[in-house]
Amino acid sequence: MAHMRLSHPKIHLVNIQQTKTPLLIPAYHHTPNSTTLPNLVFAMENVAILIVGAGPAGLATAACLTHLSIPYVIVEREDCNASLWRNRAYDRLKLHLAKEFCELPHMSYPADAPTYIPKTLFVKYLDDYTACFHIQPKYLTCVESSTYDNDKKCWSIVTRDMAEGTTINFIAKFLVVASGENNGENIPVIPELDSFPGEAIHSSTYKSGKSFSGMSVLVIGSGNSGMEIAYNLATHGANTSIVI
Repeated sequence: MAHMRLSHPKIHLVNIQQTKTPLLIPAYHHTPNSTTLPNLVFAMENVAILIVGAGPAGLATAACLTHLSIPYVIVEREDCNASLWRNRAYDRLKLHLAKEFCELPHMSYPADAPTYIPKTLFVKYLDDYTACFHIQPKYLTCVESSTYDNDKKCWSIVTRDMAEGTTINFIAKFLVVASGENNGENIPVIPELDSFPGEAIHSSTYKSGKSFSGMSVLVIGSGNSGMEIAYNLATHGANTSIVI
C-alpha cells in the first residue's frame, strides 16, 4: 500500500489558452409537472488542464504546472487532500522506501525527517506542499463523465459539486487522471463469509491491533499491508495467522 516511487513528470503542452471567466448558463426551473431536469445549475468553464484527484500524484502534477506557469484546475471528490492516507490507512504505516525516493517534485523533506516517513509526517508534508505551491483543489467535486472530441481536440468533463448540487462542464485541452490505483476496496468472494460469526473488515478500515488483543485473527493477503497488519496484530497480543 505504501510502496511508492515518484518521479518528476515531464510535461509537453502546445496551444494553451488562459482560462477565461466561466460562462454561466441559467438554471432549469422545476415545477411539479415539468419534464425538465429538477433543481440543477449548469456552468461551463474552459481550462487548459483538468486534474482529477488531490492525492500525491495530483498534487505533484499541480506543482509542476505551477512551476511552469501553466493554468489548471484540480478537483477532488473527498473533503481533503490525500484522503487515502488520512482516512483509510493504519496507524503504524510508513513509506517502504527511503525518503529521497518518495519526495514530490520541487520540495524535499525536512533535513531532520526520518529515513522512512511515517503516515502522520507524510500527511503534514502534503499539507505543506499544497500550501507552498498555492494548490487549491475543488473539494467534494466528483467526475460523472468525460468525453474526448477528436475534431476539436479537447476533453469535455462533467463534474458535480456534491455540497451545492451544481454541475460544471469543464472543457479542457488535457485531462490528468490521478485518482489512485488502490482507492477502492477489493474484497474477494469468499463462500459463507456472510454467515461468519466474527468480525470481517477490509484493511482500509483497520487502524491498530489494540482492539484485537487476545483474539484469533486471520489476515488474508501477504502484500505490504497484509504483512504489516499481521505484525501489528501480533505485537498487540492477537493470535495471528496469515493466508499467503
